[in-house]
Amino acid sequence: MDPLAALLDGPRAHGAFLLRSVLTPPWSLRIEDQAPLTVVSVVRGEAWIVPDAGEAVLLREGDVAIARGPDPYLVADHPGTPPQAIILPGQECRTPDGGHLTDYADLGVRTWGHGTDGPVVLLTGTYGMEGELSKRLLAALPALIVLRATDWPTPLVGLLAGEIGKDVPGQEAVLDRLLDLLLIAALRAWFDRPDTSAPAWYRAHDDPIVGQALRLLQHQPAEPWTVAKLAANTGVSRAALARRFAVTVGETPMAYLAGWRLALAADFLRQQRDATIGAVAHQVGYGSAFALSTAFKREFGVSPQQYRTRAAAG
Repeated sequence: MDPLAALLDGPRAHGAFLLRSVLTPPWSLRIEDQAPLTVVSVVRGEAWIVPDAGEAVLLREGDVAIARGPDPYLVADHPGTPPQAIILPGQECRTPDGGHLTDYADLGVRTWGHGTDGPVVLLTGTYGMEGELSKRLLAALPALIVLRATDWPTPLVGLLAGEIGKDVPGQEAVLDRLLDLLLIAALRAWFDRPDTSAPAWYRAHDDPIVGQALRLLQHQPAEPWTVAKLAANTGVSRAALARRFAVTVGETPMAYLAGWRLALAADFLRQQRDATIGAVAHQVGYGSAFALSTAFKREFGVSPQQYRTRAAAG
């Protein structure tokens, strides 16, 4: 499992906040929800995204934007329109003075705004993800990514728009998966651009030797890997693999494996509340709970049990 896949395999969209907004100018929403990642797509009309630190960007029909939190930003009909609503953590909506909203109404299933016939329709999907694996991905992203419909035509925006208003059995799972597909496809398209500084671990997957080694480490972290064993499985010498891996990824194979194992362990501790520390240790390639605890505390500054307790508390 690579870090991009891990984003959607662990803390992926499980009942993610997903909303259709139908808007009539002038309108302006200030987003202060501190969400780690938000996907915004324009179904109809235009919208501006204005980061607190950065240039305003105009989105047109079919465009997709990915905002990396927790920094606030504005979504509006024009950069100069004063905010009419503040979106707070937990998707609580308030007026700028802290009062209750009166200009925006509930318009039906997962829909709000000024009325059903507004000239602007936006889809917003918010990920409340947590985890060490997803941090690797988030750290590689700029504050705002924009994919133009003219450069990246995708049927996923239309599919999501067609499904978001349905209230039928299983619909939440359908929407979660469509949102995941839109996000992962958009991120791949972004990373594959020649002008984008994709992280080394992503670019390395295109290398026929290093990519194979990475997949082995990521998919089989519990294996007792050595550089020699990894080289034998990739068909090159130990020295050749070590040198090529370090140049391509930016660290040695064993250093990468150690970091990957500990990130997996941290996420397992969050997700598998009933699993013992020893069971988690064996899942990620440590011979005992003590061995995992020693490495874990060196990396995160707390023991696995303390990490789990803190995660459960907040």
